[in-house]
Amino acid sequence: MALDAFAERLAAVAQRSGAVLLGTGHPHRLLGFYAALADALSAAGCTVLTPAHGRRVDITTRFGLRTYNLQYVRGVALVRPPDAKSSGGEPGAHTHSPLPVRTALAAAAESGGPLPELVIGDHGWVCGAGQLGFEAIGPADTDDPALFVGEAEGVVSVVVPLDDAVRSDYYRPLTRYVLNRACLSQ
Repeated sequence: MALDAFAERLAAVAQRSGAVLLGTGHPHRLLGFYAALADALSAAGCTVLTPAHGRRVDITTRFGLRTYNLQYVRGVALVRPPDAKSSGGEPGAHTHSPLPVRTALAAAAESGGPLPELVIGDHGWVCGAGQLGFEAIGPADTDDPALFVGEAEGVVSVVVPLDDAVRSDYYRPLTRYVLNRACLSQ
């Protein structure tokens, strides 16, 4: 079962007190899920990395060039428009781009700081990290094949199929299950 494999990866990195990087292209829905993982991993002694905070990320979309800033909320990376208030109600922009994770990983390498032993996220976060050789796990919307293809190709370690468009509180049972299974419940 994918959830059990996901929890096993979390437990393994927690046992080593490893460095982790978490990020999402679905902050409206999944930020709470990732933030709970970041909190639990930090409490277990893991270093939750936050490289490139505030750094500009330019993403070309079918609508043209979009400029964002990489920011962290409770240890979880996301992108926001440059004019968005970091403490305001704007949770972040939706993106499938691998550019935010590449920006974060490049900054971590440039600083000489620790690199993540595990990258946890969705869409571009997982695929982008996996393509660079980092172990990457995450949930994937069942109508978006990218992570499933990455898993089949051996680039992504674990993919948990789900619907990434439901209300954020619907992910609480998933969060509880994963943290309990990984022995990271607080």
